[in-house]
Amino acid sequence: MKKRYYIAYGSNLNIRQMRMRCPSARIIGTSEIPDYELLFKGSRTGSYLTIEPKKGSRVPVAAWEVTVEDEQALDRYEGFPTFYYKTEMKLPIKGIRSGRIRMRNTFVYIMHENRPFGVPSRFYMATCLEGYRSFGFDETYLLDAIKTSRRMSHERK
Repeated sequence: MKKRYYIAYGSNLNIRQMRMRCPSARIIGTSEIPDYELLFKGSRTGSYLTIEPKKGSRVPVAAWEVTVEDEQALDRYEGFPTFYYKTEMKLPIKGIRSGRIRMRNTFVYIMHENRPFGVPSRFYMATCLEGYRSFGFDETYLLDAIKTSRRMSHERK
């Protein structure tokens, strides 16, 4: 079986949620996506995290080893290919147990860029914050994403 590595930056940082959605997935490490920023965008059903290019910014991520079945479950959850699309990224992943850094080919879901900016629900934000705390990520990334997305949603009206 060929291993695939998925990188999560939003609600799929939430370990309990991922265990339910993708029971075979294993956390392998953490990394950062350079020159991308975190934003909240969405649809009538709500606003969710996505990433978009921005020089000098970065987004903390967790890397999961997933099976074909896990990836299919993620495709359904992410609304692939209608809501989110997938792209490949090569990233240095710092091992959870070993601390060693290894380059890995990963895939990530990115929301279609034409979606409007918005503010997330309290539930979604709490889910993401729990994930951030589990991995020891700086919560400022999430708070900045809300500020930017709120400002952009008002500017676009």
